[in-house]
Amino acid sequence: MKLSGWGRYSPVDCRVLTPRAEAELAGYLQGEDPVIARGNGRAYGDPALNEAATISMRRLDRMISFDPATGVLVAQAGVLLADVISSVLPQGWFPLVTPGTRFVTLGGMAASDVHGKNHHVHGSFRASVLWLDLVEADGQTRRVSPEATPELFDQTLGGMGLTGLITRLAIQLTRVESGWIRQETIAAPNLKAAINAFEDNAGATYSVAWIDCLARGADLGRSLVMLGEHACLEDLPRTRRRRPFATGRKALRKVPFLFPGFVLNRWTVRAFNRLYYWKGRKATSELVDWESYFYPLDSILEWNRIYGRRGFVQFQCVFPLARSEAGLTQLLQQISEAGEGSFLAVLKRFGPQESAFSFPMEGYTLALDFPARPRSIALLKRLFPIVRDHGGRFYLAKDALLDAEMFFETDGRAPDFATMRTETGRKDVFSSRQSRRLGI
Repeated sequence: MKLSGWGRYSPVDCRVLTPRAEAELAGYLQGEDPVIARGNGRAYGDPALNEAATISMRRLDRMISFDPATGVLVAQAGVLLADVISSVLPQGWFPLVTPGTRFVTLGGMAASDVHGKNHHVHGSFRASVLWLDLVEADGQTRRVSPEATPELFDQTLGGMGLTGLITRLAIQLTRVESGWIRQETIAAPNLKAAINAFEDNAGATYSVAWIDCLARGADLGRSLVMLGEHACLEDLPRTRRRRPFATGRKALRKVPFLFPGFVLNRWTVRAFNRLYYWKGRKATSELVDWESYFYPLDSILEWNRIYGRRGFVQFQCVFPLARSEAGLTQLLQQISEAGEGSFLAVLKRFGPQESAFSFPMEGYTLALDFPARPRSIALLKRLFPIVRDHGGRFYLAKDALLDAEMFFETDGRAPDFATMRTETGRKDVFSSRQSRRLGI
């Protein structure tokens, strides 16, 4: 069938294998063709695409056990995060780390080592993974954990499915008293003020900023920084304390068709950004439900259709802390001058983390969406050297355009990861369009 990433960019015909039991996976590794696992297709580019054999993990979707006393969940890799939350939140538990959508599989979260709005406090998804089962190149299943197999664990969390097939995981959840978030919004008139807001509120559990990437001059990088804490019972109005996890089920809307390509242009995005900033700057402190704070886009099913038939590409990079302001300033200047703005522009602060292949490093990360049209793609390719020159690197779960040369120039860990794949035979067995494009 024809598959693409969530960006709907550059779809390809893939042979899709759909196992119904974990025991079937070893058989898929016996042939001559390499394979790659695919979760719910929420990686933006091509890391979960392989023309010869793409293994859909969605049928391996059982939650095996949950201990409501400790918050430890054991589940198969194809379980959706949305189903986990539906099951555990009424019992007072929530994911320790969550990305910006709940429509991802646990296996995909591990392979991408996803991060959330609390990386500066809790780190990436690996912080919640107690162990995982991995089908290796020889077809044998191995239990991988940070204690027993630290090197393989480190390579797998963030390894984009290139070390093996993740079949099940044990993850630690975090205790919460309600389904509500105490949100404080800080209007930052420019990039420096936004960074200062993050640094001044480093103790906040959650922090994220929407950033106006088309603002110029003294307004360059103006943002709305949103801080968050899980609300305790005493934070709730008395009328909500009897049912603290009942936040009201949101009606999901669906984009019914592909939007025409001209809908998203510099004028409509600029108008949206201005309106969003001026409306948001009036907000201060409020209670918001967990869906609105963590997953605002999930309320619109298939929102990727708004970018039209060509789809879109996402750009996400991280700069080291000491060079973040300078690097972000150059990126935003290039974007605003080009007029190719993104209305889904997100800025976050990462805490310390180093690993074999995972994306985060201590500093600031910027994520941007652009329609996949020639002038936007040309702009993105002008942004790549800025990231390289400031010591930054790119998030492979969002990448669709990097070439091998730029990737190796920006990620000093890539040669070791590529060597490991060759020496262990994994390169011959696990392969994606992205891994071939990047030379790993």
